[in-house]
Amino acid sequence: MILEKYSFGVGDRFGRQGKALLRAIIKAKNQGFNITPVWNKSHREHITVNTVPASVRAEADEAVKTLGFDGSYYVDADHIGMGNVSLFIDSSDFYTLDVGGFIGQVANENEVSAFKNKCEKYVGSLSVPGIDKNFEIRQEQLEDIARKFLPAVKEAGRIYRHIEMVKGADNFITEVSMDETNKPQTPVEMFLILAAISDEGIPAQTIAPKFTGRFNKGVDYVGNVDKFAKEIEQRLAIIAFAVREFSLPENLKLSVHSGSDKFSIYKAINKASKKLDAGLHIKTSGTTWLQELAGLAIADGDGLSIAKKIYTDALLRFDELCVPYASVIDINRSKLPSMDVVDRWSGAEFASALCHDQSCDKYNPDFR
Repeated sequence: MILEKYSFGVGDRFGRQGKALLRAIIKAKNQGFNITPVWNKSHREHITVNTVPASVRAEADEAVKTLGFDGSYYVDADHIGMGNVSLFIDSSDFYTLDVGGFIGQVANENEVSAFKNKCEKYVGSLSVPGIDKNFEIRQEQLEDIARKFLPAVKEAGRIYRHIEMVKGADNFITEVSMDETNKPQTPVEMFLILAAISDEGIPAQTIAPKFTGRFNKGVDYVGNVDKFAKEIEQRLAIIAFAVREFSLPENLKLSVHSGSDKFSIYKAINKASKKLDAGLHIKTSGTTWLQELAGLAIADGDGLSIAKKIYTDALLRFDELCVPYASVIDINRSKLPSMDVVDRWSGAEFASALCHDQSCDKYNPDFR
């Protein structure tokens, strides 16, 4: 399977918006933009809402059949590891290997030594086409990067080979994900991570690094937009260089996680992609249900009562629901309205606080 140049991860937490989301893809196609939909849902999301991986495949297939969509589409086992990958084998054909938790674990000394020997030629000044300045790589830096990231790449290889053994090498798409970590990878780190991925024999078609700033779910980017713009351009240039340098898949592209609602950086992403003629995979969080909730609230009556109950129940289970998403949410509890306050809201007030409209002074990103 070969992933197309531009693709969107279609997040749909409760599986109710398959056809609506696909209509958006079709609308884009009718306007001349070919975007491949990839339905994505993680194991933690399945646990939270009590669904199973097969439900995502069923949703995608039904939407495609009902709307007569004739393009490629995929189902992503999002953020999986060895402990849960088997649950997704039958229903998925795209696998996001989340190995961020293995970064910094104890590395095998023989593997570190072998990697150092193979990459020693890059010690010194590294010039990457498309990036103005050269990067200086020191011997000790090479070793530090090997120790830090090899355990994660080795784990990705282990997961990949497990999937390959069951499904066959050409029957799925592989993404390597290191985005849910504390620090963004440097350009040199990303270059050497891609070298390690090649050494491990992983035919990665997308790679998800961590960027500077915060990519919190369902809200806008938090950080320095100019710094991000420079960073994404460098990442795209490094990927293009690494593809040639390490014989990685020619269609290897950048994957941006929690990419929905990031209005402040879309222009930077667009500009960098056009400048380097680079493909992109943008994953969207499964937050379409928030618009459903806003619709219920605006309807008033029972709809508003349901919306208020959902907020009350979520507030009472705040810690339980937030822990699995600690690295991709940043909620200020002091800015959350109390249950009593929300109980007095009209449907319009509830929707105004929830809908992502930054021109509205009632919009509350913490509430959302």
